[in-house]
Amino acid sequence: MLKLALNFFSFLIAGFFILLFRITPFRLLYLVSDFFAFFLHRVAGYRRKVVQQNLRACFPELSETRRKQIEHDVYRNLVDILVEGIKGFTMTREQFLKRHRVVNPEVIGPFLESGKSVIGVTAHYNNWEWGTCSASLQVPCNVVGFYKPLSNKLLDGVLRRSRTRCGTTLASIRETSLTFARFNDRPTIFLMAADQNPGKPDQSVWVNFLGRETAFLHGPEKHSRANGFSVVYIHIVRKRRGWYELELEPLVDDPAALPYGEITCRYAARVEAAIRSNPSGWLWSHKRWKHQRDPQTQTLYTKGS
Repeated sequence: MLKLALNFFSFLIAGFFILLFRITPFRLLYLVSDFFAFFLHRVAGYRRKVVQQNLRACFPELSETRRKQIEHDVYRNLVDILVEGIKGFTMTREQFLKRHRVVNPEVIGPFLESGKSVIGVTAHYNNWEWGTCSASLQVPCNVVGFYKPLSNKLLDGVLRRSRTRCGTTLASIRETSLTFARFNDRPTIFLMAADQNPGKPDQSVWVNFLGRETAFLHGPEKHSRANGFSVVYIHIVRKRRGWYELELEPLVDDPAALPYGEITCRYAARVEAAIRSNPSGWLWSHKRWKHQRDPQTQTLYTKGS
């Protein structure tokens, strides 16, 4: 009973902020974002040690001054994504089309014309949250986005309604294989973000990433090979706060022609390139490297091997 009450209270709080953000212009939202970024960083110290440790380990060549500037921008990016995500619940189709624009949707045309679906891989980099709404408005095929369902069923329902209102189908990550089978009769782009820390490192694909041995989710590798789907990388570029351009880049044409691990290596290399070009756009507050590879049982794959 207490859990139900807490879930309902959380639902009401979320609803209040969604309605509040609906009437709040973007310019004011970013003033709010700046305040909370300062609070999380300087006052609360939210995962500050994790951010600092990650930046120090991945960018040992940078000066301490430069790393501190990136650290500051990391918190700004983190809160920007949060407020933009809440704002996204009530954004119009026109706003998504202007603010989260796919600059070259024609890239996936040849794949779809051959009757095959495509796996679109991206990262938790800049604003990925708007993608489930903006993609279905701009690409010429069915769009399926994978997500992790919330334990609060009321909030999960709000999330699903928001992310599917522009035509995207939302599917649980617990039903990934079933979802691929469900849509095998129509050209589809399956959206996957695979740069999180895997819950099961023994099922991961280990690669070199940002100078460190890193476990990657095996989803894109597994399902690309199982279904013969090409892979396209979705690069999210922040032009300025609240304005993004998405660039589609072919990553894998024929997965069967590549050795196992190559798809993940290419994906990891592309994510790393994006991070190195703009380090603050990634979520450094995650404990990305809490697992260590067992050399006896886990292979380290290298690009082109």
